[in-house]
Amino acid sequence: MKKQVVLYKKLSPLLMARLHQQVDVTLIDSLDTDDLMKLRDALPGAHGLLGASLKLDAPLLDLAPQLQAVSSVSVGVDNYDIDYLTRRRILLTNTPDVLTETTADTGFALILATARRVVELANLVRGGQWHRSIGPAHFGTDVHGKTLGIIGMGRIGEALAQRGHFGFGMPVIYHSQSRKPAVEARFDAQYRSLEALLQEADFVCLTLPLTAQTEGLIGAEQFALMRPESIFINISRGKVVDEVALIDTLRHQRIRAAGLDVFEREPLNHDSPLLQLSNVVATPHMGSATHETREAMARCAVENLLSALSGEKPANLVNPSAWQG
Repeated sequence: MKKQVVLYKKLSPLLMARLHQQVDVTLIDSLDTDDLMKLRDALPGAHGLLGASLKLDAPLLDLAPQLQAVSSVSVGVDNYDIDYLTRRRILLTNTPDVLTETTADTGFALILATARRVVELANLVRGGQWHRSIGPAHFGTDVHGKTLGIIGMGRIGEALAQRGHFGFGMPVIYHSQSRKPAVEARFDAQYRSLEALLQEADFVCLTLPLTAQTEGLIGAEQFALMRPESIFINISRGKVVDEVALIDTLRHQRIRAAGLDVFEREPLNHDSPLLQLSNVVATPHMGSATHETREAMARCAVENLLSALSGEKPANLVNPSAWQG
């Protein structure tokens, strides 16, 4: 008898066929209220879950006594109670690596867009307000040769450093839980304390995961260390930043601009003060949102789940202590 999988993310026909070869699938079309009830109804028979953007906490997972594996179509795992999953010997997998380059592209797009005021000036043209050559009031700032500060030197941080160092001749400084000798050698990167990085960097880029240690890491005290010409970029998680402090900092122009792909609450409310500020470029958590990368992520998640349900150790196991092989 095939095992039961609850799928709460639409997949390509090719990947759906791959799943159907080995498991029975219950598809939840969306995560609105009605479909969430369907998901709850399907949990008692589920051996596996596959999807993204749904917070799976203990009360919900208690409804799935037969659950063996959860496959997340994401690299971040802050939506999951990992301790709970491990206690129940439920395997949790994610999709690292396949989104690294694409997310770093997004980070650099935000660097360029904020520095050169691309969105603001494009809207000026679209609004019929381009009547003469732009003057100093609309000038941006250079990117090449400026100091790139990266907080969190994991895969995405390293890919961002590569773009800055080789593509734009940027000195790279970074802060991370530990020194990265290979990164320092390859990109001539220099380690800094968090405080020193904030004071020195022209571009402060967050690429670290959301954990109990990083939640609220950047607040009023940290923004106060940045220089008025600095630009802040966040492609990690919204809750790493105190959004109220960021808004206050931007509103009073204590830093030049911010490029944000993530927010404390998503989707971002249409009346958010961030959207009233001309020195903000806000994008809809699109870091990995290309056709190629999203398909690669989904394919990775499918293979992770099928491996786990067939008794093999998945390639991208987040909680290895849950493995009983």
